[in-house]
Amino acid sequence: MFRHNLTIFTLLASILFIWNCTSKTDNNEQLPFLGHKYTEEKNANGKTIADTVYHTIAPFSFTDQQGNTITNEEVKGKVYVADFFFTSCPTICPVMKSQMLRVYEKFKDNPNFKILSHSIDPTYDTVEVLKDYAERLGIEDARTWHFLTGDQERIFEIGQTSYLATAMEDKNEPGGFLHSGAFILIDQEGHIRGVYDGTKGDQVDKLIKDIPKILNNNDKGA
Repeated sequence: MFRHNLTIFTLLASILFIWNCTSKTDNNEQLPFLGHKYTEEKNANGKTIADTVYHTIAPFSFTDQQGNTITNEEVKGKVYVADFFFTSCPTICPVMKSQMLRVYEKFKDNPNFKILSHSIDPTYDTVEVLKDYAERLGIEDARTWHFLTGDQERIFEIGQTSYLATAMEDKNEPGGFLHSGAFILIDQEGHIRGVYDGTKGDQVDKLIKDIPKILNNNDKGA
């Protein structure tokens, strides 16, 4: 099936992206554009110029813990962090959410920042379950942090092809699913600008330092 064909690719991509983020940027350097890119020629004032087209997140439509439909329009012009999880996860998800809480607390009052947490077990993770989960984390206002559910195949697909993160069903894994612990930083135009290990405090420290670089519109990319 589709998701199994991309397993090796997504695992390698996640490792490569984390390496790029940790080894090539520091507090004074601009963030790179990650993912696929290509060059296309355009005509401007009678001259042919080369323009780089960067990987962007595909259109999506999911439902959050308040029952609201969340699409690309919700995050258009905003910076956001995306991740993949499921509420019954017995392994890395509790650590990821405790780390994401740090990101939330730092930027929750900024109207130009969002968090999108995609459940990869939407059969169990209904709107009601996600609402309870969010409230137990202390997230009662869904304007900043959206816990998303929806069509499972669509969530797997957008995870693997847009966010380039592992997200799939695997009965051999604890809890029955396999997903990366990546926190993926997306800019105002839907470009991936960083990938961080959401299970490691030092990686999340770096994410917290990197977010203002694009949130404040002072980063043009590298």
